[in-house]
Amino acid sequence: MSKTARRALPFAVLLAVGVLAGATLAGAEVRHVTIESRVDLLGGRPFGAAGAYEKLTGVVDFAFDPANRANGRIVDLERAPRNAAGFVEARATFMVLRPKRVARPGVALVEVSNRGGKAALPYFNGADWSHDPTSEAELGDGLLMRLGLTIVWVGWQFDVPPEPGLLRLEAPVARDGDRPIEGLVRCDFTVDRAVRTLALGHRGHVPYPLADPDHRDNVLTVRDGRLAPRTVVERRDWRFGSEVNGRVVEDPGHITMARGFEAGKIYELVYRARDPVVSGLGLAAIRDVIAYAKHDPQSLFPARLGVAFGVSQTGRFLRHFLYQGFNTDERGRQAFDGMLVHTAGAGRGSFNHRFAQPSRDAHRYSSFFYPTDLFPFTSRPQRDAETGREDGLAARPLDPTHWPRVFYTNTGYEYWGRAASLIHTSVDARRDVEPLPSERIYHLASAQHFVGPFPPPPGSRLPGAPAFRGNPLDFLPTLRALLVRLVEWVAAGREPPPSRYPRLDAGTLVPIERVRLPRIPGIALPRVVHQAHRLDFGPGWPEGVITVEPPRVGTPFPALVPQVDPLGNELGGVRGVELLAPLATYTPWNLRTGYPANADELVDFLGTWIPLSRTAADAARTGDARSAIADRYASRASYLEAARAAARSLVVEGFLLAEDTDRVVDHAARQWDWLIGAERDPVR
Repeated sequence: MSKTARRALPFAVLLAVGVLAGATLAGAEVRHVTIESRVDLLGGRPFGAAGAYEKLTGVVDFAFDPANRANGRIVDLERAPRNAAGFVEARATFMVLRPKRVARPGVALVEVSNRGGKAALPYFNGADWSHDPTSEAELGDGLLMRLGLTIVWVGWQFDVPPEPGLLRLEAPVARDGDRPIEGLVRCDFTVDRAVRTLALGHRGHVPYPLADPDHRDNVLTVRDGRLAPRTVVERRDWRFGSEVNGRVVEDPGHITMARGFEAGKIYELVYRARDPVVSGLGLAAIRDVIAYAKHDPQSLFPARLGVAFGVSQTGRFLRHFLYQGFNTDERGRQAFDGMLVHTAGAGRGSFNHRFAQPSRDAHRYSSFFYPTDLFPFTSRPQRDAETGREDGLAARPLDPTHWPRVFYTNTGYEYWGRAASLIHTSVDARRDVEPLPSERIYHLASAQHFVGPFPPPPGSRLPGAPAFRGNPLDFLPTLRALLVRLVEWVAAGREPPPSRYPRLDAGTLVPIERVRLPRIPGIALPRVVHQAHRLDFGPGWPEGVITVEPPRVGTPFPALVPQVDPLGNELGGVRGVELLAPLATYTPWNLRTGYPANADELVDFLGTWIPLSRTAADAARTGDARSAIADRYASRASYLEAARAAARSLVVEGFLLAEDTDRVVDHAARQWDWLIGAERDPVR
């Protein structure tokens, strides 16, 4: 075990032993916890000084007081059914990994589950993905357990697909007295291959019920691009239905068209829905589960401190959570002490409004104009001169002293595909805006939204270029180190590394037209970047009710991107071994080359991997302006020494755990061997 891991162990979360029957908790917002199973991890094998762990699964029952000011921002809570005590009830599935032996409560890590899944073990333990982590491969190297953390997952999203192992929240439907509530719901579809049927739910999620298949509000349009004009598809040409054994049957969860949906088009359906779920209870459920762990004397997974972790969708959830003041519970106590907000960009999300669709996100070329990328973007208050609004993420907490210690980590993709520059620039993009003293911003330079596979999979080679779709830059070792730094900051007050992100005053944050991408054969710099627009959802939007769908689209907020070095790799952020000892250019963007339309737009999530030429002669022959591998390293051994020196420097700076040095050097060696071949050492 590394010195870093040993140093963090005294801040472990150590849990009391629960009872399988669960516990009824008088006076708590978590009213009942039912443990349905308890299993020793790996047969009781110890995880370092933290000892053996066990896995608990079950159900949490919540009760929320509509009259409590901590719940005042939950849209439609007053329209939800109440129990005999006047509270609104909800229920969620949960899973907890906890140490079996308890000394005293420490730090609980609550992962806000992305669409019902579990990312913490793959991200921090290097584990295989699993809904029910059980095997050694699914638990990985045990970093989270060796740190003694209690890992908590609880359902917060009501529309999660009905798949085994996914976490979900059962939340009530709002009603207007005895009458159902109806409203507009929008679905959009970027169609890249011709199909005859499209699902209303995003990524397989459960859609809202259709109020009336023949209602005049049900309108389907088609357009050629993001901001292109819409054309209404005649109502007689499409229907609510799907194909079963070659026949079209009635299906309120799908739409179908006899002539098919054309590849290269964007289709958009607005339909009249009924029965909005009180989706904002998901925010309160996450708040109350950590309040239960920290403050309830009968807690089955007690904690002294709480750290939240969210990835992508749930990183945006945590920004939304903070903005709407959910870090103060019903009894006026602080919920989370720290947060790791990963790959959220500048977004929040569809988490707390009438007919919210929590899975909907926003990219340059999909999921257009949902209430995701909305002002404000920075924690510090700013004024939007165009609208006159003044606001900030930290402007309206219920208790200003409850603002947690927060790490915002974004890859390069979030700058190109999710307008991440807005979290640290002025609204007009003319000056830097400093994070709060309790915040750090870390840019994972040149990485795409998630770590791409290596070697590149078959079919990923881009035509006419020495490049591959998908970027294998491995930022997870950096993220592991940052989690340890955050736990140290929260539990012991140990200052983490200073923020590291591209800035205007350093010349490392620029408009896209000023990016100095070197000349690379077959590679062109994108001409577009994702922008957040001012959107008008109608007069009811301040109260969380959308009456205009699609929204009226106003002017965009300017989005900036990181400047690059002579190889085309990003500056201004945390540069991993791949950039400090480079063999390639790693871009966090990828163009829709080969798609049926809009080839100059951005592919969601993906970057590009462009290996350097092996020799100067190769570079000259192809017109590659980048320096060649042979000019940078005399041999495989010299390259690996450069990689190891880079790793050592990252350990000193706090961006790499000492125990991960061999991991990142081995990854570098694999790339060398794949690009050059061990038998070709030296390259000259």
